[in-house]
Amino acid sequence: MEAWDPGAEIGHDCAAMHVRRADPARDAESVASIYGPAVEASIATFEEVAPTAAEMAERMRSTLLRTPWLVAEDDGQVVGYAYASRHHERSGYRWSVDISVYVARGFARRGIGRLLYAELVAILRRQGFVNVYAGIALPNVASVALHEGIGMRLVGTYERVGFKLGAWHDVAWYGMRLMDPDGPPPEPIRLPELP
Repeated sequence: MEAWDPGAEIGHDCAAMHVRRADPARDAESVASIYGPAVEASIATFEEVAPTAAEMAERMRSTLLRTPWLVAEDDGQVVGYAYASRHHERSGYRWSVDISVYVARGFARRGIGRLLYAELVAILRRQGFVNVYAGIALPNVASVALHEGIGMRLVGTYERVGFKLGAWHDVAWYGMRLMDPDGPPPEPIRLPELP
């Protein structure tokens, strides 16, 4: 693989929308405010207590060098974020990641999720990750459409695996192969420190 600076390619503009790497000190409060309503009033996550900005900053810091966190800004306001995290802790899974995206209320159906995922998947591919997965609590027609729209396919469903808002919910798992290496793949590239 040619020499590559992962930080140099992060940043995408689409009209007034700008995607960049998230900075915990700068973005944790915005990210927490976007995630909070999903925790409190939806099944988009099975977390039941919304994390504070400080807790969200720590989550971001704990993974930022291994996997990216991105934010989308519209006229300077953070309106969505996406990130990748370990698929599982065991070392043999280190080439696989889970991805998630959240968009602020009032900004749905504007292509923000697709824009964030396009940037995120491109970075993960360049880092050398092989597989990308996403769990979608059902029913969630919009999320299924988004994940299928970026090329993911259904690989299985955990039936009645999460209980939230008074009901049991299935989780559909979607997956996508980013590359198909022959033999052992090289170790994934770490991201550079934020300036």
